[in-house]
Amino acid sequence: MARLVVFDLDGTLVDSSRDLASATNAALARVAPGTPAIPVETVIGFVGEGARLLVERSLRHAGLALEPDDVLPAFFECYSERLLETTRLYPGMAEALGALAAARPRAPILAVLTNKPGPFSRTILEGLGVATRFARIWGAGDVAQRKPDPAGLLQLVAELGSSPEEAWLVGDSAVDVRTGRAAGVRVAGVAWGLDPAGMRAAGPDRQLASPAELAALVAA
Repeated sequence: MARLVVFDLDGTLVDSSRDLASATNAALARVAPGTPAIPVETVIGFVGEGARLLVERSLRHAGLALEPDDVLPAFFECYSERLLETTRLYPGMAEALGALAAARPRAPILAVLTNKPGPFSRTILEGLGVATRFARIWGAGDVAQRKPDPAGLLQLVAELGSSPEEAWLVGDSAVDVRTGRAAGVRVAGVAWGLDPAGMRAAGPDRQLASPAELAALVAA
């Protein structure tokens, strides 16, 4: 039985795509007025490996010869202003988290590991009313290395009294699959996320078609 279930955030627990795209375009407009807006669908393809890479890819797409580190402060400021404008839990996710918390004979410990900054992640989950479901909500700044480096996941496993064999990582991308593989943790890939094709190609241990299927991980 699963003793620990660790979730990715963007594309797994929450759909934050429109807020991320809005913040990205607002930041580009601030540092380079007149820059055409990047479509939401394009920005989605840049998400998953941290804010710096999101900004770097967006600058490249827009043809702006600016250093990502110089634009990051503008992005963080713009994003902090719209963390919860349109971001929502995926349909059925609140109920699925409740079912995991009520699982018998033993409910698994739940945690979050994301490449989004930790303070933003906690603000989002608090605003959506589910932060108390998680024993830890860790993001960039809380752990030394970002996914796919397994250090953060292994630290969570150890700190929460589990073992890699008793844990699942739930995510929506190839980055999550690589993280789990490197840590010796099983990976459940979600079909509703930001990169379902990349997730499937990476070969997770299990694929979930809907949040309701999360409960099956407890008995897996």
